[in-house]
Amino acid sequence: MNVKKTLCIILLIFILFSTITLVSADDDRSYSIDQAFIELTVGNNGLLHVDEIYDYTFDGSFNGVYRDIPLKPGESIDNINVTTEGAYSITKVTDEGNNKHLKIYLYADEAHTKQISDTEVYVYISYDMKNTVTIFNDVAGLQYKLWGEDWDVGVGALTAIVHLPGNESVTYYLNPQEYNSSSSLTNDTISITSNRIPSGEFYELLVLMPVSDFDNATYAKHVNENGKEKIIHNLEESVNGRNFWNTSFIVLGLLSLISPIAAIFIYLKFGREPKVDYDGIYERELPTNDPPAMVNALIDNSQDIGTPNMHGFEATILDLINRKVFELETRTDPNTNMKELFLKLNREKTNDLAIHEHTVFDILEMFSDSHDIVNLSNLNSDLSHESNAKLFMEEYGEWQQDVKHEYLESEKLATYFNNNGSTIMKILGIGGLILGIIIFILGLLTNLYNGVYAIGGGIALAIFSLIVMLLPEDIFGQWTEKGRLFYLKWKNFKKFLKDNSLINEHPPESIVIWKQYLIYGAALGVADNVYDAMKLHEKNISDYDDDLFLYHHYGGYYMMHEAFRTGETAANPSSDSGSFGGLGGGSGGGGGGAF
Repeated sequence: MNVKKTLCIILLIFILFSTITLVSADDDRSYSIDQAFIELTVGNNGLLHVDEIYDYTFDGSFNGVYRDIPLKPGESIDNINVTTEGAYSITKVTDEGNNKHLKIYLYADEAHTKQISDTEVYVYISYDMKNTVTIFNDVAGLQYKLWGEDWDVGVGALTAIVHLPGNESVTYYLNPQEYNSSSSLTNDTISITSNRIPSGEFYELLVLMPVSDFDNATYAKHVNENGKEKIIHNLEESVNGRNFWNTSFIVLGLLSLISPIAAIFIYLKFGREPKVDYDGIYERELPTNDPPAMVNALIDNSQDIGTPNMHGFEATILDLINRKVFELETRTDPNTNMKELFLKLNREKTNDLAIHEHTVFDILEMFSDSHDIVNLSNLNSDLSHESNAKLFMEEYGEWQQDVKHEYLESEKLATYFNNNGSTIMKILGIGGLILGIIIFILGLLTNLYNGVYAIGGGIALAIFSLIVMLLPEDIFGQWTEKGRLFYLKWKNFKKFLKDNSLINEHPPESIVIWKQYLIYGAALGVADNVYDAMKLHEKNISDYDDDLFLYHHYGGYYMMHEAFRTGETAANPSSDSGSFGGLGGGSGGGGGGAF
């Protein structure tokens, strides 16, 4: 990236926030959500049924609306149903991160050919949620955002009705309190009406119920500890904290200028790349003979150049399979008549292994039986246990250090890449993000009009800092001439592997080359592309008696990849009760918008 592009990006960010009012005024279309109706039904089995109605008014032409429903760890959602009144609709449901993403296309005609324009549409959404109700030893609780902070626009008024499994000893709280209009508890039903809730704010319900209201609550989350005192403490602490910051406003918006100015200076000093005598379009052969873990550390992990990631770990396993250190076995499960995949650890082949390869062998050995066999079909289940997952991640961290020690310790890495600029920007990015969040919160919580400057400055600084933190290290860092040539050649090799048409034009001349493509494709994060290309070119791939191909054919690569992802997740579990009751910690909420 050259200086002009960098300056243009920085300038664009500032123009975006400094002219937001003008942009809004010039936009030839807009929409609003005049009313929202939320109905919650808490079953005595712990199941939460949700009905939502949103009253959209569109000024101009739109393609539809979307709804993001966040799911906390352990929660699940079923029976999603979407209908509309005032327009014809088609709904597409996808998973995006921890959100269930509903994209609702709206049409003015039954043939689905015309956009909606200048109209009012009611959107009805219903679904069931499991593990949203939490049952402690002394109390059962539901913490649910009736309105989430991720909506693109606010809502004129929100009405909610909550049906409870019992009508005695029920306590409920609504926060933030400034949005409360009226609420009441009659028998087993809570009725709620809010004031206008602006974009970026949430409105949350916390209900505490007797444990006796629930019978065989298989759809609830169970926590074997007392929770009521902690919930009330978290709630009071959150409310008091909000009130304190509402009276503690300081204008800090202009501090958002510091980080971009520093970024320009650091890029000019550290980020400009050296010129190299190379103009290749793609590479058909391995650019170097370095091990896949080293290539992965320098090319695939752009956020931490020199440290291998999980793709490098998986590529090392493929390399060891190819070298017969791990041997493949398949067995038929008599109960399901399905093929199960096993890896046989061959100790006779370990004498010549590199240190990081020995570590991979040792990691898989932890999950092997007495015959040195790893059942890949059970590996995902093994790594779902927190103790196993933490042990795996500790050993995985050791493997990363082994790769760095063998091939990319600081002096060796310096011959490829100078990370001084990226290190400085990471520090500034973290500091800027923290400062931006503080500035944004201060401006958001104040009742003074000048708080909008802090909000704008905090958002600009936080977004800019986050972008800086997420940028590849070589934006502000600098490749050496040797490293730049290494980087360009391996990037072009990756481009070749990703493009099926290029592989079809220049197919490998032997199966040995296909194996190299698979191994290094995994190191570069494109193993699936290589295998798909190979299936197109080699029609009888399943007939090859080779462990590496059979490993892919029987889904071994996918099973291993999913198992390692499970291990990463299980090693860092979230607490069930530590933050229960604190503002903004509830289920539901999320957001939505129009497109």
